[in-house]
Amino acid sequence: MSSLTDNQQLKIKQLGLADYQSVWQAMQDFTEIRNKDTLDELWIVEHPPVFTLGRNGKPEHILQESSIPVIKVDRGGQVTYHGPGQIVIYFLLDLHRRKLGIRRLVTLIEDCIIELLAQFNVIANSDPKAPGVYVNGKKVAALGLRVSKGRTTHGLSLNIDMDLKPFSYINPCGYEGLEVTQTKNLGISENITDISTKLQMMLKVQLLTLSEKSNKGYNL
Repeated sequence: MSSLTDNQQLKIKQLGLADYQSVWQAMQDFTEIRNKDTLDELWIVEHPPVFTLGRNGKPEHILQESSIPVIKVDRGGQVTYHGPGQIVIYFLLDLHRRKLGIRRLVTLIEDCIIELLAQFNVIANSDPKAPGVYVNGKKVAALGLRVSKGRTTHGLSLNIDMDLKPFSYINPCGYEGLEVTQTKNLGISENITDISTKLQMMLKVQLLTLSEKSNKGYNL
């Protein structure tokens, strides 16, 4: 029998294509009212085109004006782009309850994406100085999290089959000249639904495994 308590289980919610501002507000509301018994959740979503600028983000990293809205948010990091054809996964976790540190969570997320790409014979890597996942120096996945009182919001984005042009309007994640790519351009033919399903299941297994080890007294 699993040693996980009921409130260490994990719920996955599929939001479909949803407005960024509304989902961000829902994340804040969820985190504000949750208590020690609230299940952790992963929210899976695509967003209409939007630039988001982290709480310490510098406007000069937006290189040109466009019709795409810019929203200042409360996550870490600089500017990034979200649009249809990109998987976004939000992590609404109680790190204290899971006995999980933020650095370990970031590593877990990056490792899951790297492992996912490896299943399609794509070699990817992380960078300790710049969170995210890269293939041949091009960024395929971005991370941006917020932790307040041990509870997380925001999460990851993985480019699948999208219009990459808006990335040229910004310095992605604050890095001048950083190129981005997507799984379609890496020779992966699976659609966004299939890739999303694989990734969310990998994340869920890893999070539950860590929680179970923690309950057994493992040093994480």
